[in-house]
Amino acid sequence: MCAEGKRFKSAERPETEEGKQYHLEVKPGDVSKYILLPGDPERVKKIVDLWDESVFVAKHREYLTYRGKYKGAPISVTSTGIGCPATAIAVEELANVGADTFIRVGSTGVIQPNVEIGDLVISCAAVRLEGTTKQYVLPGYPAFADYEVLLALIEAAETLGYRYHVGVTATTDSFYTGQGRPGFKGYRLSFTENILPDLRRMRVINFEMEAAALFVLTSVYGLRAGAVCTVFANRVTNEFGVKGEREAAETACEAVKILYEWDEVKGERGKKHFFPGLLKRE
Repeated sequence: MCAEGKRFKSAERPETEEGKQYHLEVKPGDVSKYILLPGDPERVKKIVDLWDESVFVAKHREYLTYRGKYKGAPISVTSTGIGCPATAIAVEELANVGADTFIRVGSTGVIQPNVEIGDLVISCAAVRLEGTTKQYVLPGYPAFADYEVLLALIEAAETLGYRYHVGVTATTDSFYTGQGRPGFKGYRLSFTENILPDLRRMRVINFEMEAAALFVLTSVYGLRAGAVCTVFANRVTNEFGVKGEREAAETACEAVKILYEWDEVKGERGKKHFFPGLLKRE
């Protein structure tokens, strides 16, 4: 028995007999297969406000979950808090209860000069500068978005008319020194002084703190994932501003609708993978 009186199967399987997960407090049937993952719990309400209908599911720690419908497509949202460890927990437990398509909806800082505050960054892959994925895969294993989710996010941004960029993201465990910012009282190490120019030369677009774990876990589990973030900071121009949250949320919701429609077509045609020719009429 835990402090709240719930009985769990075991220390190895911390879920109740009905399948309710320890951290998220969701069980099978509580969420759809398509789920959005903002970091900030406050962003959940902004996402849900875009839906046709919504139902509160659970709230525990940083994890706030709703399910509903967006333009006829089943959709859910769970906040993850900050960082890869918390994101990995969310992916594990949501997958346990039936989710199989994940879209991170976040904020980011860019390191390229041609990106403006409020633009969207759609990640095709992530540089693994965090520690969580080392618990799952070998160092050389790539962190990459599922191509169907990536394509759906691009189509959604195009359909909505939002300015966006597609490229490689760098995922870190530290918002400050890990992203080349000074720590307390100006604390720095030599490698942190070089991280921005080195990544810029490698054409990495942005820093954030969750995508690598999301991409790696969904890849090894045979699930799908993508990420769209709004730009709050540009480290080249040294600008910072909170802008574009609604645009990122709308793009992610629209991508779910697109994926739902593509999945319906795949089912009708008996195909495992989406390709543009499936949309042509027979």
